[in-house]
Amino acid sequence: MAVVLGIETSCDETGVGIVADGRILGAALASSMDEHARFGGVVPEIAARAHLESLVPCLRTAMEQAAIKPGEIDAIAVTSGPGLASALQIGLAAAKSLALAWDKPLYGVHHLAGHVAADTLEHGPLPERSVALIVSGGHTSLLLLNDLARDPIVHLGDTRDDAAGEAFDKVARLLGLGYPGGPSVSRAAAEGDPGAVAFPRAMLGQGYQFSFSGLKTAVARHVERGERNVPDIAASFQEAVVDVLTRKAVAACLEHDVRTLLIVGGVAANARLREVAAARCAAAGIALRVPPPALCTDNGLMIAAVGDLLAEAGHPPAPLDLSTDSSALLTKAVCV
Repeated sequence: MAVVLGIETSCDETGVGIVADGRILGAALASSMDEHARFGGVVPEIAARAHLESLVPCLRTAMEQAAIKPGEIDAIAVTSGPGLASALQIGLAAAKSLALAWDKPLYGVHHLAGHVAADTLEHGPLPERSVALIVSGGHTSLLLLNDLARDPIVHLGDTRDDAAGEAFDKVARLLGLGYPGGPSVSRAAAEGDPGAVAFPRAMLGQGYQFSFSGLKTAVARHVERGERNVPDIAASFQEAVVDVLTRKAVAACLEHDVRTLLIVGGVAANARLREVAAARCAAAGIALRVPPPALCTDNGLMIAAVGDLLAEAGHPPAPLDLSTDSSALLTKAVCV
């Protein structure tokens, strides 16, 4: 049983997690979200500075919570892509320093594989085959998975423009709601009618690609016409996003004869997405797995979980000259 320390600094959250044999031992998380709110989005240099200030305190907290010492760590995993270039560099520099000082193997992990692996910390090992819907601020993808640590990851479809989370942020700004957009739109939608506005469902019946730019534009045009019932607009927009995501995800499972659907990433914390996905999966005889909200957003535990799987699979560690890749494509769990 390997004890793996994971470091995540791809965007605006500094995460450190410690995992052993699929179990959480300790974790710490710091966010610079409030520092970005007045800009309406993440400012890379502010995020990088916040990582620099928060990483060592998070490391100490996670290790104290786990009640372990450096000598008891067996491997170190770190997000090496994709993400903000300057933010990734902070985490990778820290991970390399620890690996060198403690003489531990280092694994460079793909950030999106981390989101998938986060579910194993709540629901146990993944089945032999599954479909994963990744929905976050920067990514919306449908993936066909086999063994996450050993096998290639097959993309069934990706977004052609805005990711779902990005669309939530932009619509929140249009409606005068707060940043980040996901939670603020969801709160407003709770008071609205999801059928009030017939917003478009882009690319339904056209495979597993996604597009949310047109939906965002439709909301903008609706607002420009003087329609200002914010709860109804928020609820209708959210319903359009959720409808497309869940229909395509369930269709992918049925077409590929897969009986388990994972929904992961920051948008997976959305209550309406969980509700509709649960109903549609139940009707189709598909098992639905969604991590708890705390494991949906970026965190160090998800990176440690990938490192845990890689160590168990006997995957060779990365060299200490490992570099970051801010636009890394997801083809496997490691990012080298």
